[in-house]
Amino acid sequence: MPPAVLNSLPTENPVSISAVAAHAGVSVATVSRVMNEQSGVRAPTREKVLASVAALGYRMNHLARSLRTAESRMLLTMVPDVGNPFYAQIVRGIDTVAREHGYFVLLCDTGADEGRERSYFDLLRMHRADGAICLDPDTVQHALSHESINLPWVACCEFDPGVAVPYVGIDNHRAASDAVAHLLARGHRRIGLINSDKRYLYARQRQQGYLDALAGAGIARDDTLMRTVQGVDYEAGSAAALELMAQPDAPTAIFAVSDTLAIGVMSALRQLGKRVPEDVAVIGFDDIAVAAQIAPGLTTIAQPMRELGETAARLLLARLADPQAQVPGVVLPHQLVLRGSA
Repeated sequence: MPPAVLNSLPTENPVSISAVAAHAGVSVATVSRVMNEQSGVRAPTREKVLASVAALGYRMNHLARSLRTAESRMLLTMVPDVGNPFYAQIVRGIDTVAREHGYFVLLCDTGADEGRERSYFDLLRMHRADGAICLDPDTVQHALSHESINLPWVACCEFDPGVAVPYVGIDNHRAASDAVAHLLARGHRRIGLINSDKRYLYARQRQQGYLDALAGAGIARDDTLMRTVQGVDYEAGSAAALELMAQPDAPTAIFAVSDTLAIGVMSALRQLGKRVPEDVAVIGFDDIAVAAQIAPGLTTIAQPMRELGETAARLLLARLADPQAQVPGVVLPHQLVLRGSA
């Protein structure tokens, strides 16, 4: 019975490489060189082989290829929360560049957990994946740096220039300062902050940018205007905003360190009968797609999300191509996008 079941399964590749070679009138070795993108094949011959591949519907057996070459053609993308829309465009950018170079991407939801990230790094150690892009908190990256420093990975968004790992991100401190400077220029003096989990470097940097911008305007730190939440979902932003607005001297503007938090803030303000921006101005961070669709549109700091992913993938591919190369870190520009909320 088991053999009958196995025999009933369709084969992954019913067309053999020998059939392609016979159809194109070339050797099996020539077909192999073409399919593996190796040099030494003249352009007319390459075109003839590719035409035969298309005509016969030949598909390369990537598993067999990986066993021969010790390459999986698989890249890991380690994300702390796949439900956060901020990561979607980054992952698309990674996937676009990876596919252009013949790699597949495995999306790994780590939950910002050190143990889960370690298990994914084990895939690199066992050569089940060729490289990884990590978007986890810098605290998690630090905890594993002594184990993973020699593995082929790059840091995206969260990074420490002091760790010998290629990275790409933005200047979070300056971006937050730009957001608060905009609110100050509109005449606001009591500006609330809704911040994220401080395990994340971006949360610490954006809080410091907020404080430094206020200090530059002669405004002292006021902890009653600051709230830290453990997630960046809409509900967390709404709950934090309700707390801030319940104070006798409530803020006239709120800076949230993610758009999802900021949209939650706007929802809470509507519940309280507050107008945005007439009664309370709101500014977010990231510029996710929905930020431009709500009413009023959300003023926010735009991160080049797609470019972050594409750059991370290119840095990783450069490291894979030459493990001894000094791959630089990259800081991309941000932009203040003005809409109706502030």
